Amino acid sequence: MNEDAFNASIRKFLKTLGVTAQREIEKAVRQALADGRIKDDAKLPASAIVTIAGVGLSWEIKGDIELA
Repeated sequence: MNEDAFNASIRKFLKTLGVTAQREIEKAVRQALADGRIKDDAKLPASAIVTIAGVGLSWEIKGDIELA
């Protein structure tokens, strides 16, 4: 295994994941605010699951997204 290629590939995946997830979260929260489904001081429970079928990985992270 080429460690440099492996690390670069992981970083590329995580960068794409992070940028895309942030964009989608921002869009969803702004729409929910505009629709009146949440208040501007909401604390939103969030979770994400990363899976890699080829190695049997399913890893979940949980946290909160706070608007105020």
